[in-house]
Amino acid sequence: MTESFSALKRENRLKSMSEGQYDLLVIGGGITGAGIALDATLRGMKVALVEMQDFAAGTSSRSTKLVHGGLRYLKQFQVGMVAEVGKERAIVYENGPHVTTPEWMLLPMYIGGTFGPLSTSIGLRVYDFLAGVKKSERRSMLSRNETISKEPLVKKEGLKGGGYYVEYRTDDARLTIEVIKAAFQNGSHILNYVKAEEFIYQNNVITGVRVKDMLTNMVVTIQAKKVVNAGGPWVDNIRKKDYSKNNKQLRLTKGVHLVMDQSVFPLHQAVYFDTPDGRMVFAIPRDGKTYVGTTDTFFDGDATHPKMVAADREYLINVIHFMFPEVKVTEKDIESSWAGVRPLIYEEGKDPSEISRKDEIWEAESGLITIAGGKLTGYRKMAESVVDLIVKRLGETGQRFKGPQTKTYPFSGGNVGGSKGFKQYIALKVQEAVEYGFTQEEGRRFVQMYGSNVNELYQYGRTFDEIEKVKLAREVYAQLMYSIEHEMVVTPADFFIRRTGALFFNIEWVRTWKDEVIAFMEDKLGWNKEQTAQYKEELEKELRDAVTPVDLQH
Repeated sequence: MTESFSALKRENRLKSMSEGQYDLLVIGGGITGAGIALDATLRGMKVALVEMQDFAAGTSSRSTKLVHGGLRYLKQFQVGMVAEVGKERAIVYENGPHVTTPEWMLLPMYIGGTFGPLSTSIGLRVYDFLAGVKKSERRSMLSRNETISKEPLVKKEGLKGGGYYVEYRTDDARLTIEVIKAAFQNGSHILNYVKAEEFIYQNNVITGVRVKDMLTNMVVTIQAKKVVNAGGPWVDNIRKKDYSKNNKQLRLTKGVHLVMDQSVFPLHQAVYFDTPDGRMVFAIPRDGKTYVGTTDTFFDGDATHPKMVAADREYLINVIHFMFPEVKVTEKDIESSWAGVRPLIYEEGKDPSEISRKDEIWEAESGLITIAGGKLTGYRKMAESVVDLIVKRLGETGQRFKGPQTKTYPFSGGNVGGSKGFKQYIALKVQEAVEYGFTQEEGRRFVQMYGSNVNELYQYGRTFDEIEKVKLAREVYAQLMYSIEHEMVVTPADFFIRRTGALFFNIEWVRTWKDEVIAFMEDKLGWNKEQTAQYKEELEKELRDAVTPVDLQH
């Protein structure tokens, strides 16, 4: 095991990254960049990765939080894509059952709707076949009454029946961070809040990148034989820094999700349904909440801070009323929200929801390799394709590497005996929780969130009573210390949004603990007063934006 992935050693790490040469430098710390770093490291490459914000701060913490096969792509006859990402769901689940959970999905069918009984039955059967779905998770067709019994809140008028099939729910940010930690633990050199500023060339070929630490303004050059641009929504911004940009470009679309408490929207069952305007929307129960999304609109704003606007909120509330007429949610019931930007390959004349989610790899004259498009579910295969290309290019200079290793490689926290062993692992660790001062319920939540890394959190529980003047609860202290010392948390927003997901699904917990967490981090990370004020305001803004549409704020 290598040293811990701690936020306390940032400057030393950046300085050491400027010494020597890497086989590969990855720009971008979302799920695609994380997957590339892990794949390349496991094959024996010397790898560095930089991310200008926090890991997963872009699209990879703002998705629908499903590792799903894209049933709707069958409607667009994207059979190859459905087959590939469908199979990938099970691989992600086996490699990290603590961040991926099977979720049965109800697809109600209506008179005059997009899905009829025959087309749905055939579609789901094809889906099962293409995705290689195991027997216990294959689809079934439900009668009208069976559909209502699965979810009594669905619209009854015109209901003919339903399809019932499995997708996989995930915490997208934690999935990304676990993959990044696995890459780090295998030798990758990785830093967040470091921006790629300028390419370095020799004979018109990229040989390195000048990067800037966004926290200290320190600038260094990282030398690398190959550079990959996995910048997500910022792919084009990065390509503009290169002299050899080609004519391909991205088209950004925005998706918004709303979160409500189960007391106002008591959804029993995840539902995937079509809307009056022909879109497909998910409603999903999770941790005592229900969330609904997504919208799909073209986006031309600042990709760093996409936010819900009033029209997004109104659209989704109307969609809820359409499909769940007995649910009387209003604007006041929205506890939280998030908005994310999808980096799609531009296709002239197509609506946002029609543009393909297919990924593409571009190789420039300068040697810069860019990966764009794609879906969260397919990140591992996208990474494999990119690294295959890098192996080929480095092979031209005589270097040799192993073949792909990630198909059966558990990422950080995933050493729990696979999906079959995880239930037994949970039961064991829940019993142990009490020995470390936690309740069994806290232990259950921890092991389901951190998997085999739960042992580290338990150790923080054991030492909690020895710490003087800590105004945090034991469970908050354990999560915060683990995040700082093992997950490179830099700001309170990193902790409350991307390490715990609490700003989306437990916003009152954030309001309860934010001041104590900020005071603890200030002391632990040695912030000055300006930094403390800045990070506090950033978190307050995230809290405001989660509840209030940006165009209604003053």
